[in-house]
Amino acid sequence: MKPEIHPEYNVATVHCACGASFQTRSTSKNIHVEICSTCHPYYTGKQKLMDTAGRVERFRQKWGDRRGKDAPAAAAAPAESAAE
Repeated sequence: MKPEIHPEYNVATVHCACGASFQTRSTSKNIHVEICSTCHPYYTGKQKLMDTAGRVERFRQKWGDRRGKDAPAAAAAPAESAAE
């Protein structure tokens, strides 16, 4: 190994958006994350909708709520044609 080319590996503090923090080792001293094991749905058992940069809202504006709207119309059309 060449001397003096490797970064220093020190204790780092990880800060989560939920407010939790813990220490680990890294080349950077502070690490900021959006989700950690304290608030992650897999570990907590709670489903959370993560809307980063409004993606879910943009999808809903573009496509709307289409659940159930197409199904009744499609079911009614064959019944009308069978009556004729």
